[in-house]
Amino acid sequence: MTKNILTRALSAALLGLALTGPASADIKDYEFQLVRDDIKMGEAMVDVRLVDKRTGKPVPNAVIFAKRIDMAPDSMEDMVSKIEEVPSGEPGVYRFKTRLTMAGGWRLSLGAKVPGETGTVENRLVLKATK
Repeated sequence: MTKNILTRALSAALLGLALTGPASADIKDYEFQLVRDDIKMGEAMVDVRLVDKRTGKPVPNAVIFAKRIDMAPDSMEDMVSKIEEVPSGEPGVYRFKTRLTMAGGWRLSLGAKVPGETGTVENRLVLKATK
């Protein structure tokens, strides 16, 4: 009789696992990374890769809903430049067109939604504009 109860309990546990599916990732498992952190000032393209930190693989099809670039690293947070997303042609790489008006440190702030995940990926990346 005990064996029968254990068999039923094990079957119920396995069924529960099968119904819930594999564990999903946490939004903290994703991060943006600059492809290059040293960029010539003036009209510039900034490429950023969204990566699943568990696998190291790029994450395509994220929806970028927040973007800002400013000179906060050089204590000039009010020095802001326009930034727009443009097609990159490479899955998992997100490209932004901007104008880096001064040489020095620039902070790129991004917010994105990853397909199939709840929550928001938010990162602040620092790049350097050179003459």
